[in-house]
Amino acid sequence: MLDIRRDREIHHEEGGWFQARWHFSFDRYRDPRQMGVGPLRVFNHDRLAPGAIWPMHPHADVEGITYVWRGIFRHADSLRNDGTLHPGGVQLMTLGSGAEHSEQNGSKTDPMEFLQLWILPDTAGLPPSLQQRQFTAEERTDRFLKVIGPAESDPIRVHQDAAVYVSRLEPGRALAHDFRPGRGGYLYLIEGHVTVGADELGAGDAVKILDEPRLELTAQEPSELILVDVPLHVTPVGVWAR
Repeated sequence: MLDIRRDREIHHEEGGWFQARWHFSFDRYRDPRQMGVGPLRVFNHDRLAPGAIWPMHPHADVEGITYVWRGIFRHADSLRNDGTLHPGGVQLMTLGSGAEHSEQNGSKTDPMEFLQLWILPDTAGLPPSLQQRQFTAEERTDRFLKVIGPAESDPIRVHQDAAVYVSRLEPGRALAHDFRPGRGGYLYLIEGHVTVGADELGAGDAVKILDEPRLELTAQEPSELILVDVPLHVTPVGVWAR
């Protein structure tokens, strides 16, 4: 089943120095129909004003994923990590037994946009750690580029049987992704216009993919998207199991 979610249906949060689209129940937004897909429990599209800093805040037993879409993303955390990522940059912070982190706009003049995903890990209380890598537009052009996966050989390793792909499609380009039995996912069109089966998707639209063996899409104009592939049924661990 493909469950289309239009941009206008996704929760909008206005915070002055930030704006966000919260796709699943998060913070004060609660919708029992939108609790995630399998271990994917948070999917946010965040926009920070120039110079904005999201203050240090704690999490635990979460694989926190950041994908930079526009601007300069700057990171800080309680493990004394830091760093800057540009569009196409990917970060995964294993928050495990507990850590604090801060998302920051590295520009004083331009806004910054990033996607933040939370995936529940397969093991509770992992040692906190940080992985990050910069990918180019060419690497993701006209293909599903796997940026996160569970294997040691994957560019960034997640502690769950999950994978994240990004893509930049030229008009007319078609792609397909196969899902193994018992798996599903979430597709988000960051920019552009694509067809998925008989449905048209515009910028900001998303699709829940539930027990669907194959996803096929075609770009109608230059398009950017992200796809998450996860098991549909997982047992929560750590703080999520309480």
